[in-house]
Amino acid sequence: MSLLIITVFSSLDRPFVQEDQMSNSSSITEFLLLAFADTRELQLLHFALFLAIYLAALLGNGLILTAVACDHRLHTPMYFFLLNLALIDLGCISTTLPKAMANSLWDTRAISYAGCAAQVFAFVFLISAEYFILTIMAYDRYVAICKPLHYGSLLGSRACAQMAAAAWGSGVLYALLHTASTFSLPLCQGNAVDQFFCEIPQILKLSCTDSYLREVGLLMFTSFLGFGCFVFIVLSYVQTFRAVLRMPSEQGQHKAFSTCLPHLAVVSLFFSTVIFAYLKPRSISSPNLNLAVAVLYSMLPPVANPFIYSMRNQDLKDSIWKMLIGFLSVVTDCLPFSANDSHCMSRQAVLPFCFVFVGLFGCFSLVSL
Repeated sequence: MSLLIITVFSSLDRPFVQEDQMSNSSSITEFLLLAFADTRELQLLHFALFLAIYLAALLGNGLILTAVACDHRLHTPMYFFLLNLALIDLGCISTTLPKAMANSLWDTRAISYAGCAAQVFAFVFLISAEYFILTIMAYDRYVAICKPLHYGSLLGSRACAQMAAAAWGSGVLYALLHTASTFSLPLCQGNAVDQFFCEIPQILKLSCTDSYLREVGLLMFTSFLGFGCFVFIVLSYVQTFRAVLRMPSEQGQHKAFSTCLPHLAVVSLFFSTVIFAYLKPRSISSPNLNLAVAVLYSMLPPVANPFIYSMRNQDLKDSIWKMLIGFLSVVTDCLPFSANDSHCMSRQAVLPFCFVFVGLFGCFSLVSL
């Protein structure tokens, strides 16, 4: 949601165009995205690199989804929200990266008008939902550590489902409002988007005269909600760490930190990449740097989040290792497992790879837009 406030200032950096020079956006049938490279060798290198990043994100998040879904020990509120976060990360990277890979592979920059609108909707929806999910996860850790006796009543299965549904629903509503507002604007600055995917600040730079102020006003209004969530996260962790430091047991402190620090690292990564992308000084701003930073904030969190959560969470690591060993036992047929264990773990172990194949199928579907 820090993206909301930042987008306002980004959209103001645009030339003034007289009213008689306006052209209706209906005359635009496609947009031209920013290319990563001009030479064919570098384009193929970018394609290979992005494919590796995409597969890593699919496999990492797929492992988390499978572990949480299949391991009954992980059927708790914290892992339920982690499952939602992994789903959102898969959606985020699948929104931007497949089209970028296709453009690099086929030496093109074009994206259809409908494809650009769909990309804006999906990206805003998923980024908003992720921000709300991260806020709920901060509340989950606060209740678990500061009010453990009320944890079951405050974060029961019904309450968790309602909070997750509210996060996803709010993301859909927010994306609908901003996509409709952005693409109802008349565009008169051409169709070249100064980014490798469609995003609101770059589309607003193509709009005419003061017509973009409607979207800016909507962004400013919704930014207050984002700022409120940010304050809530900060206050939640202040109270949480105060409670952890008052724990008499060093083992209890270590266990509490092991559940809080991964989420705090994910939140920090989310905010730092987005803020640096949009609030860096104009003196160091350049097309190449803007492109590199956009790659950073759109690709790094989906790839890094699974590793951040699995590094310090022993239960999650054990479940993932169990699935991988089960997969190896099926492939090599030489590791000692009972028939029931082998059958169960083989089904679980195959699921992450199913996410990879499904993701690749979705990739080829999205690049046709």
